[in-house]
Amino acid sequence: MPDPKPQLPRLTELSATAGCAAKIGQADLQRALAHLPVYEDPRLVVGHATSDDAAVYQLSDDVALVETVDIFTPIVDDPYDYGRIAAANALSDVYAMGARPISALSFIAWPMAERGPDELGDILRGAADVCRLANIVIAGGHSIVDKEPKFGLFVTGLSHPKAIVTNAGGRPGDVLVLTKPLGTGVLTTAVKRGVMPPEELRQAIESMASLNRAACEAMLAVGVQACTDVTGFGLLGHLGNVLRASSASRGQPVGARLHIDEIPWLDHAVDLAAENICPGGSRRNLEFAAPHVNFSSSIPEHMRLLMADAQTSGGLLIAVAPHKLDALLVELSHRDVAARAVIGELLAMDEPGAIAVI
Repeated sequence: MPDPKPQLPRLTELSATAGCAAKIGQADLQRALAHLPVYEDPRLVVGHATSDDAAVYQLSDDVALVETVDIFTPIVDDPYDYGRIAAANALSDVYAMGARPISALSFIAWPMAERGPDELGDILRGAADVCRLANIVIAGGHSIVDKEPKFGLFVTGLSHPKAIVTNAGGRPGDVLVLTKPLGTGVLTTAVKRGVMPPEELRQAIESMASLNRAACEAMLAVGVQACTDVTGFGLLGHLGNVLRASSASRGQPVGARLHIDEIPWLDHAVDLAAENICPGGSRRNLEFAAPHVNFSSSIPEHMRLLMADAQTSGGLLIAVAPHKLDALLVELSHRDVAARAVIGELLAMDEPGAIAVI
């Protein structure tokens, strides 16, 4: 009898880090970006200076181009789900800006000799299915051979220049609303380490693979102050970007207060965090955020880590004026958005970017 075909490693075994936890830490990224030349172009509405979700370039009085790219290593072992999640994650940046995606290009790094083309085809099929839900196609792309798989999309969107939602519009008194539960970094790490069965990951997979399109439509219907999506830098990291950008825009410090009991978590995330299951990216996130965060003494260390958990394809974090909050929650409910959690508020602070967690 012929020798049995050797068992291939799981996709997540081929990378040291998974999903958006593979991101370069904020401290290192800031130092690297300091070397990027600054060009004055009045048509560049949003660049890298405010750490926003996408670049915005004004083409005319009525049209702005929104551009983003997101690529990461496998976060799950099923190639179809990997493609779905990667596509939803890339599209999220466009939705966070209040824009409409119009096209996508793919990037693939794949160990072709070891894995062959079939799994890669499943990745592309998953991405294409999610793009179809966004009413766009993958128009082309680029591929290379690499021992470590990587996949993602370059996404282009359109918006009216005055309709762009940035991370710099937050004002004291605004209310913070989160549209997906947190904990994907902890859960995917638990499966990668073999301490949780893969079937327990289904809730997280469906959350990561779902588009932020409905949440975007809801916030546009109401009109909000600021928005970002919660991905690799965690809730604290992305909120910190909103606060610093808003402080600079306003010319006065903007901070925030978060209510930990109001934050939604995916099933098992809290218990696993308590067992010290956590990706390295989350620990880097907390280390970067900690000097600007005042945690209540009653909040244990594992919950602090969860608030910095490196998310993949997380929800939108929306800052909305108090008098529009009820309308936003109604719009989110009408569109069946997964979470509609009111988790905190923006405050006038002495320090730009200060966060109190109670």
